[in-house]
Amino acid sequence: MGIVAFAAYLVRWERMMILVTGATGNVGRPLVRGLEQAGVAVTGVSRRDGVDLTRPESLPLDGVEAVFLMTPAEFLAGGDLAAVMKVVVAARVRKVVLLSSQGVGTGRHPGDLEDAVTGSGIAEWAVLRPSNFDSNALQWAPSINGQRVVAAPFGDVGLPAVDPADIAEVAKVALVGDLNGVVTLTGPELVTPRQQVAAIADALGEPVRFAEQSRAEARDQMLRFMPEPFVETTLELLGRPTADEQRVSPDVERVLGRAPRTFGEWAERSVGAFR
Repeated sequence: MGIVAFAAYLVRWERMMILVTGATGNVGRPLVRGLEQAGVAVTGVSRRDGVDLTRPESLPLDGVEAVFLMTPAEFLAGGDLAAVMKVVVAARVRKVVLLSSQGVGTGRHPGDLEDAVTGSGIAEWAVLRPSNFDSNALQWAPSINGQRVVAAPFGDVGLPAVDPADIAEVAKVALVGDLNGVVTLTGPELVTPRQQVAAIADALGEPVRFAEQSRAEARDQMLRFMPEPFVETTLELLGRPTADEQRVSPDVERVLGRAPRTFGEWAERSVGAFR
């Protein structure tokens, strides 16, 4: 990029207004912070602000050039992303970055959300397909806090879990730059639940015991807070991942110019949740 073109890019960046949905979440929060630190005008919204994707008209789109879309579980139960995209396109938003799932690419999850974005007629789009999040380990915080123990199934099955902070950094590049298309985001290596617990123990400086659950025990526990179809899909992913789901993607390093953060780095940064 020449000097004149780069200067024009910086001016455009500084004048951009970006809308981030799910701004209080594990990806949305660091994304908003990163955009603000870069000097980009950003509006972060969540349901706490009265913004609900099931009511697309509630989106504050005046002057917005790019939107980060995160669809919460409540939206997946009955929302219509195609209706959201009609409102977004009508507001002359230039670009949408959708937080999707690696499971769409591996055939484990339906691709209708991605289709709603890519088929909307939006000028530019990027779809981020992350592996399971490092921050999913926060579900173990109560048992680690109280008993220094973690009960989980499939203790020695590894997945390339990704740091939400890395997802946020890639989303930032997509929102303010020229990153388009489908991007698969993973961590740098396979990490098993047993290894995750060991990393949290190292961060704490105290032992944490891993108690392996049977599939049936894990299923009974998960049914308390997840619909049955989601439970079965999750257990299949955790217990019998495909080769594609265990493959480490080069995309984080390609986009950010550095290796993805490890689970151990996430655990060190998040250790306060486990004390």
